[in-house]
Amino acid sequence: MDLFLPDKQIEELLAEEKRTNIMLRDLWSLKDKRSHRENDLIIPREDGSQFKIILRQNTINVLDFSVIFAFTPKGSNQDFKLCRYNGKSHQHSNKIEKQTFYDFHIHQATERYQRAGFKEESYAEITTRYSDIKTAFTCMVTDCNIVFENDNQLDFNF
Repeated sequence: MDLFLPDKQIEELLAEEKRTNIMLRDLWSLKDKRSHRENDLIIPREDGSQFKIILRQNTINVLDFSVIFAFTPKGSNQDFKLCRYNGKSHQHSNKIEKQTFYDFHIHQATERYQRAGFKEESYAEITTRYSDIKTAFTCMVTDCNIVFENDNQLDFNF
């Protein structure tokens, strides 16, 4: 069965403070996978569910990246993508609004797109808040209320 989350629960999951003691340099040790590099981080919750951060960077085009924040319920192996920060590497279309653009954009899970039969994070909005994968990551950390306890949140000098 597909996972469905209403907007209120999506908002609550994003607002919840998430703490992790992983070092940023460990998360940014991206591993080669075909034509991109990738790594992920699991942030467990007390109820047995978990959050997941996924970083993907194309090995050729630096503007082709995704910073993904997902939720996995207890007992499930299905990631529900709460939000995704994409680079300026492809055209995106919001199917319900019949809107198409080619720019940096942030995907957001919505109840409306789920009900229409699309992927939960199909809706996206153009952004000027970031210009590369590291600044997109910084936006995601802020938007998703993530605290890296062992690091300066925004220090990428590693």
